[in-house]
Amino acid sequence: MGLEELRGAKRVVGFRETQRAIERGRAKKVFVALDVDEAIREAVAALAREKDIPLEYVPSAQELGRACGIEVRSSCAAIVEEDGYANH
Repeated sequence: MGLEELRGAKRVVGFRETQRAIERGRAKKVFVALDVDEAIREAVAALAREKDIPLEYVPSAQELGRACGIEVRSSCAAIVEEDGYANH
C-alpha cells in the first residue's frame, strides 16, 4: 500500500519518535526516506530488522512528511498500534 497507509493510521514522525516506537514494541511498520543521511537510514533500518518490523523506503523526506500531514521533511515515520503495542 505504501504511503497511503500512513495517511489514516496512528503514527509517529521523525527519527527519535520512530526509534522509540520500534524499541518499545509499538511500531507495526516503518518508513524511511532515501534522501536523508545514510547513518539515519541505516540506524532505523537495522533496528526495524532486529525487531522484525516491516520496512519501506520512500523516495524523499518531503514526500514522507506530506504523507504524515506535516509541511516539513521527515526522515522516517512509523505506524503504531492503537493500543500502544504491536503484535509481532
